[in-house]
Amino acid sequence: MPVRVFVAAVTLAMLASACSAGSSVTGPADPDAISIGFTAEPANLDFTRTDGVAIAQALLLNVYEGLVRLDANGKIVPLLAKQWTVSDDRRTYDFYLWEGVKFSNGRPFTAQDVKFSLDRVKTDWTISLKSKMDVVDRVQVVDPAHARVTLKRPSNAWLFDMTTRVGAMFSQSGVADLPNTPIGTGPYVFASRKRGDSIVLRANPSYWGKRPTYTTVYLKYFKDPTALNNALLSNGIDVISAITTPDSVPQFESDTRFTVLQGTTNSEVTLSFNSAKPPLNDKTVRQALMYAVDRKAVMATVAANRGTSIGSMVPPTDPWYQDLSRTYPHDPSRAKALLIRAGQQNLKLRLRVPNLPYAMSAAQVVASDLKEVGVEATIEPLDFPAVWLKQVFTDHDFDMSIIQHVEARDIVTFANPKYYWGYDNQEVRDLITKGDSGSAEDQVTAMQEVAKILNEDAAADWLLLFPNLIAAKTKVTGLVRNQVGESFDLTGLGRA
Repeated sequence: MPVRVFVAAVTLAMLASACSAGSSVTGPADPDAISIGFTAEPANLDFTRTDGVAIAQALLLNVYEGLVRLDANGKIVPLLAKQWTVSDDRRTYDFYLWEGVKFSNGRPFTAQDVKFSLDRVKTDWTISLKSKMDVVDRVQVVDPAHARVTLKRPSNAWLFDMTTRVGAMFSQSGVADLPNTPIGTGPYVFASRKRGDSIVLRANPSYWGKRPTYTTVYLKYFKDPTALNNALLSNGIDVISAITTPDSVPQFESDTRFTVLQGTTNSEVTLSFNSAKPPLNDKTVRQALMYAVDRKAVMATVAANRGTSIGSMVPPTDPWYQDLSRTYPHDPSRAKALLIRAGQQNLKLRLRVPNLPYAMSAAQVVASDLKEVGVEATIEPLDFPAVWLKQVFTDHDFDMSIIQHVEARDIVTFANPKYYWGYDNQEVRDLITKGDSGSAEDQVTAMQEVAKILNEDAAADWLLLFPNLIAAKTKVTGLVRNQVGESFDLTGLGRA
């Protein structure tokens, strides 16, 4: 996720700070350590009670593991479960676990932990993603290496959802202090955290699988994108996990010290409308705003034309993708006519955005475009994650916002009227449920119809799909080109 503040240029003092911080982290003589730069720092380390992707980005797959995971091609593959079977009625999953797996606190991982972890999503988790486990009827311990999960109905989405944070396995004796002390079965253990600066992970000496190449990983957090870029240029870090200022990519592409990877993501940069309150509960008004915004200009400004136009909450890596990006071409005259029809010629709206570079840049373009059609959009930057999550995501105190939605297959959030954009459509809910319970072909058909309805309803304005841009020293290998999961996966990293 991008950083807190957009700044066009960094001062010499900031540059010196970035160089100093980076140099002190790994040191040039530590080949077994790697330092990776990020832009959104976790507020704490408990992703069961804190929304946003920053915690899962750092800990999922690296510290916490699930029964299954996504591979580099987005296919579901075994992890803590060496195999699984599905009943003919598609409701019962039998997971057969690897034996000899231990948590970092020394406790063995067994089917009892599977039951504890999945039951706990319903009883103790508070974030919105907990609803992904609502379809689970019961979890049974058949024997220590065999867990059985029975669903209330067949679900195409459930096993995929198990690759996300809701499928993470927890130790029954390791959840007392999740915000500060994560305990998992992964290849790394949490070592330390310096707020505002870094998280340190160490190789798990008792890890059950392949040992990681790097024994120490420093996750470094930068408040400014230019400082992040300069940290790599000045040897302060080894990898930029995601370049948030795509116009800076050429400086790395032209430097033989670095490798640049460009792939795709699940990160829909979305102009969110609060459909639960006037005037944005009026579809005509939302459609007017869609015609008013020049998405090509947004992409040029935010992503240096490296993103993808989508027109829906569906990236091209999803099986039900269809290109709906041309439904609302930039047409200020049509936008004005629709506003007149809706009786909203002098509309004033609050555009409350996280103070992250992509959001601030996009907001400037959006506000300018809206002004051309007579809509006054007041930009209100909010500190991210804490203030934005509280005021916009939780309290729904906004008219419009701009945020990257990075969770996989999150089109289903439109089935929840209590989600922050307040969209309420029974047909959408019915289609999502029907598609999830039917065959794989039924799901594709239903989800394509959902995307068309959301597009026609102007439920949100999908500005672009953000590219995955990674810059790294040439010695670093094993980086994943496409970011299709929540984790920044450290497990495959190597060195040339």
